[in-house]
Amino acid sequence: MTILSPSQVIERLSAASPPGLRTAPLAGHGGVNGTSGRVRGDHDLSPELYDPDQSLKPAAVLVPIVAHEVEPTVLLTKRTDHLYDHAGQISFPGGRIDPEDSGPEAAALREAHEEIGLEERHIRLIGRLDTYVVRTGFEVTPVVGLVHPPFELTLDAFEVAEAFEVPLSFFLTPGTKQRQSRIFKGKERFFYVYPYGDYHIWGATAGMLGNLAEILNPDLVDH
Repeated sequence: MTILSPSQVIERLSAASPPGLRTAPLAGHGGVNGTSGRVRGDHDLSPELYDPDQSLKPAAVLVPIVAHEVEPTVLLTKRTDHLYDHAGQISFPGGRIDPEDSGPEAAALREAHEEIGLEERHIRLIGRLDTYVVRTGFEVTPVVGLVHPPFELTLDAFEVAEAFEVPLSFFLTPGTKQRQSRIFKGKERFFYVYPYGDYHIWGATAGMLGNLAEILNPDLVDH
C-alpha cells in the first residue's frame, strides 16, 4: 500500500509531465488543443466512441485531495438519481466553464462551492490532470486541489445526494482499478471501475482517478 503525505502529492504532481503529454491508456489518437499527447477520455478502452470532429463543450472539475494528518483522502460526490446527465453516478464537483469564469480553475472552485459548499479558503490548487473527453460532448479539465480540514460541506440537494471520502492509497494500490464492460447501443463498451464498498466508481471519474494514480504511483501506468 502506498501512503503519500500531502507534500509528496504536491512534489509528484509538480514533477510530472505537463497535462496532455502523459500516456493515455490504449488511446491512439492525436492530441487536443494542439498538444502532441494522446486524447484521454471515455474512448480509452472503446476507441470507436471518439469522434475527432465532435464539437466539445469546455468543463472543469475539482479533484479534491483532503490533507488529513494520518492519510490523505479523495473527496467524491454521488449525483442524485433524477438528473438528466450521469444520474446516480460518482463524480467530482464540477460543470461547464461559464463565460464569466476566468478559466478552468475558477470554474472548478465555483462549482465546488455551488455543489457541496466547499469554500475556496480551504483549497490550495496544486495542478491539473490531463484533459478528459466525455462521450456526452464535454472536454473536461480536472483541477487538483489540496483541501485543508476542518471544513464544512453544504450539499446542493438537487444535484448531490451524498459526499464521501476514499483513502488516496486505495487508488494507488495495484488491482483496485478494474476493466468491465456493458452493452451500449448494441455494442460492447469497455470502461474502468474502482469498486469501493457500496460505491461503484466508474466512467469519467474512474478515468481521471486513474490518471491521478499514474502520476502519483508510476508503477500503475497502463502499457
